[in-house]
Amino acid sequence: MKFLTATDRYIARLIFVPMMGTLIIAAMLLLLEKMLRLFDFVAAEGGPVSVVWRMLANLMPEYLSLGIPIGLLLGILLAFRRLALSSELDIYRAVGKSYWRLLRVPYMFAFALAAINLAIVGFVQPYSRYLYEELRFDLRSGALGASIKVGEFNNLGKNLTIRIDESRDDGKNLSGLFVYGESQSEQSIAVTAERGTFLRTDDPDTIILRLQNGTLVHDAPNYRNPRVLTFTNHDVPIPLPKIEAFRDRGGKDREYTIPELLSISGDSSQPADIRNKAEANFHFRMVEVIMMLLMPLLALALAVPPKRSTSALGVFLSIVMVVTYHKVNEYGEDIGGLGIVDPLIALWVPFFVFAALILWMYHVLAHVPGGQPIGALEKFAEQVGKGIRKLLRFRRGRSPPMKAEPA
Repeated sequence: MKFLTATDRYIARLIFVPMMGTLIIAAMLLLLEKMLRLFDFVAAEGGPVSVVWRMLANLMPEYLSLGIPIGLLLGILLAFRRLALSSELDIYRAVGKSYWRLLRVPYMFAFALAAINLAIVGFVQPYSRYLYEELRFDLRSGALGASIKVGEFNNLGKNLTIRIDESRDDGKNLSGLFVYGESQSEQSIAVTAERGTFLRTDDPDTIILRLQNGTLVHDAPNYRNPRVLTFTNHDVPIPLPKIEAFRDRGGKDREYTIPELLSISGDSSQPADIRNKAEANFHFRMVEVIMMLLMPLLALALAVPPKRSTSALGVFLSIVMVVTYHKVNEYGEDIGGLGIVDPLIALWVPFFVFAALILWMYHVLAHVPGGQPIGALEKFAEQVGKGIRKLLRFRRGRSPPMKAEPA
């Protein structure tokens, strides 16, 4: 006998399409929302546009870790909702297939996606998050070739200021330049030029600014009057500011892998606050992954509407419950990391409460005759809907008739 029957393959097809659609849409929405802010940030720092795509690629694992549980839940929920509305679920029940038997394929998806999510949050996301922070640092420090901002005074080092009115051909042709520099001996030069361009030198720490058709004013403490020089071509050497090295990985909790978090939380030589943060982050990742194993039960409990009803309340409620649980876990991680509550209690107590609620909802649906886990909410929503429809009909009935205008 084959392990997967025709029914299992049919349910797998029903789950796969909405699951992948939800996962892709969720990831794209998160990326689009972040993309706008990254474009503003990169433009403000004067960096190349290509770095935006690199930063978004490094954010993808983090967004996948959020989208995979939601995609799994909605994929299973929408599949069983379709079976329930078409009465196919009643047929399967009539021929002796229990709800638990119908959950074989959903649990195959759940175990596979939970393993993938564990690999992402435990090993991939820490490195991608570190690379994202490194790109932010490189943008701020100018290591990615950030351009000088046009129309603003730019400080290169402590004693050099440059202003450019216009830049063309990707910075190759500059016009309307002003350069002011000071030396340690209190000498200063001020240069204005019609045009200019930057040139490389053999020294990687120095570039040449070649100016054309300008005026140079040289002043020093021992000069009675500043010296003024008009030139056709003049080269100004510009020492590039030194760029500090980026910190090592691990400056934030999300940059540690799961084995590293365990090592830090069990190291008594570490400060208590660092151990608490590492332990809280470890438990946060664990409860988020293990909760995925209860998603098929929650999806099934919310997918089956009352008889002769097409209410979609379960779909809305599923999203609210998952998002609320995620926010509760984030709060538990915060108070656990601060040492206010033991991280084990702060993260696992909400997990067991939420798990007990899911198991109760599944028990009511599967083992209580005519049981409906959210029956009260369904009735309340139905009454609210009827009240709104009556109010709309009443307002339409009281509206004055339209008066015919004379021809």
